[in-house]
Amino acid sequence: MNIGQKIKDYILFTKFRLSFSVILSALSGFLFAGGGTGMEVFYLLVGGILVTAASNGTNQIWEKDLDILMNRTKNRPLPRKSMSMIEAVVVVVISLAAGTWMLYQLNVNSMLLGLAAYVSYAFVYTPLKRITPWSVIIGAFPGAIPPMLGAIAVTNEFGAMPGALFFVQFVWQLPHFWAIAWISHEDYQKAGFYLLPSGSGKSKTSAFRIAFSALMLIPFTLFPWLLDMVGIFSVMAASILGLLFFLIAYKLYLTLEDKDAKKLMFASFIYLPLIQFVYVIDKYFFYSEL
Repeated sequence: MNIGQKIKDYILFTKFRLSFSVILSALSGFLFAGGGTGMEVFYLLVGGILVTAASNGTNQIWEKDLDILMNRTKNRPLPRKSMSMIEAVVVVVISLAAGTWMLYQLNVNSMLLGLAAYVSYAFVYTPLKRITPWSVIIGAFPGAIPPMLGAIAVTNEFGAMPGALFFVQFVWQLPHFWAIAWISHEDYQKAGFYLLPSGSGKSKTSAFRIAFSALMLIPFTLFPWLLDMVGIFSVMAASILGLLFFLIAYKLYLTLEDKDAKKLMFASFIYLPLIQFVYVIDKYFFYSEL
């Protein structure tokens, strides 16, 4: 057995690179809520990675026969048959068990939230991808849990602050995933996935909805300020970042070109951690001093 190739298989199967953005969001929520000990950070980040790995692995088990149809997924370990189904299930079970145990060490609500993210992503969002474009909105619910999870790891309460962080990431996911769906539309069609926000495909209607969702990020990112959790620094940063992000989405509406969808996708990767850590910086270095 080639150990190097097996490690690559596990990275592909669990989408380990994607997990990095998940734990970054969880860390921002954790710090924004007040932070904690080094061991709590370890449980949150490693537990979050493992639950995310279980979710991604279950998704690939569900879609193994569809992944082989698409260029972007045909080299995953299950379609390539470099990983057996039994091995895949074992990886999922171990990852889920270890991850939920780690989140339980933080508090029960963190564990329940992790399990809710796993179930809704793997068993609700995944099968709906071939049925309705609404699947992206439904998938945005588990996808928005990481910052909320990070906050609840500290507070152990489902309050306004975790909720505000949740809705910022929820709305962000719409232009983010729709940009990806635009770029990969033809590939997704091979597997029968309906992911753009309009049945008309790469059209003005889809582009308008993408741009509108990007515009809606501006008021949603002001929620923490409206709830008196951050100050004017966050208002200014959120407004500027939100306007720049919207303009990139608006360019896609004007051109309908894949290159502008790629710009929006890359901008979304930068935008989210920036806005989340703007809140953290504001709380600790600006707003807390007022």
